[in-house]
Amino acid sequence: MRLRDELPVDHPLNRFYRLGAALCGLLLLVFGCLGFAGSLSAFDTAGRQVAGLSTNGLLSTVSVVVGLLLIAAAAVGGNIASSVNITIGVLFVVSGFVHLFLIDRRANVLDFGMSNVVFSFLMGLLIMTFGMYGRVSGGLPHDNPYWQRRHPDRAARETAAALRPGAPRPSIVARPPEI
Repeated sequence: MRLRDELPVDHPLNRFYRLGAALCGLLLLVFGCLGFAGSLSAFDTAGRQVAGLSTNGLLSTVSVVVGLLLIAAAAVGGNIASSVNITIGVLFVVSGFVHLFLIDRRANVLDFGMSNVVFSFLMGLLIMTFGMYGRVSGGLPHDNPYWQRRHPDRAARETAAALRPGAPRPSIVARPPEI
């Protein structure tokens, strides 16, 4: 899969990528700002809670930066938003695994607890889903631009067959079987 595949400007998936990036970015931005509002020190590992997650000033900073990055990707839209969603989603899942092993150790500078690990896994999967939707699937419809990029010969044959005069047009609505 090439992540540089281009979608038409008005393709409906662009809205989905933008919406996913904006919602997840806004959630992270709010979490980071709530952490800053609590006047947390940068490397405090005392277990201060914000919205049910342990945090410190460094985690709040990371949350704000990642949230702003997702919101910026939503503003750009298209394949940029999709690629940023995929990348950040993977980083969240990797972060969950890393911090799972760092819980209760001195190297846990972001003050991750088990709730943070679960949140990291879930948020990563959600963000990746927003980014991969319509790009990664075994059953993409043949009018999907990503399917057409991956199967250019077959797409050209189907387009040529559909343009022939008198060629039957594929029906979108399924008809019930005749009895």
